[in-house]
Amino acid sequence: MSTRSKRRKEQRPEEILQAALEEFIAKGYAGTRLEDVAKRAGISKGLVYVYFDTKEELFKAVIRTFLVPHVQMLRDEVDTSELSSESLLRGPVLRLMKKIIGSRMHELIRLLIAEGPRHPDLTAFYYEEVVSRGLALLQRIIDRGVARGEFRPTPLRDYPQLVIAPMLMAVVWKLLMERHRPLDAEKVLETHIELLLQFLKADTRVAESSIVSSRPT
Repeated sequence: MSTRSKRRKEQRPEEILQAALEEFIAKGYAGTRLEDVAKRAGISKGLVYVYFDTKEELFKAVIRTFLVPHVQMLRDEVDTSELSSESLLRGPVLRLMKKIIGSRMHELIRLLIAEGPRHPDLTAFYYEEVVSRGLALLQRIIDRGVARGEFRPTPLRDYPQLVIAPMLMAVVWKLLMERHRPLDAEKVLETHIELLLQFLKADTRVAESSIVSSRPT
């Protein structure tokens, strides 16, 4: 085998996955056919089956390739960083959410939102591989902030979904409402993190005093 042919063979799974990503985004999960993936990748349909047994396995491989590594990178940064929890939320966490919204990754989330109820196995896979790991990381960041005295204990620790909620809202907004009112998703995410930090760092006594003083007499 020539060096060129060997290199092409080594690159083939990557080419298939890239073609699959484009097909899933363009046609959805239900509408994607393996023969169309093969055509986009410039190979025979039978060659796709050499690497992936089913469309479901191919979709899972796309998630592992294009989404899971970003969660892993965030976990590695949390594990090794000496940054404060506030800096982690303002830095790596916010950057990842912006990256998801600003790249093709948000299209995969949109696909799961639209078709997930009809494919519960895929939704379960995505939860285990991406969502559960991301939520656990957010809880670790919040716990570390509380342990170091940066944050006060709040219910946010039990509901880390609130940290990523605006990112999901932005995905839905782009799907349904963008043509009517464009959304600056990055600014929304920045504002959200700022509001969360104000809440996490608030002095309880000051907050309670503010509530009392605002009540009508």
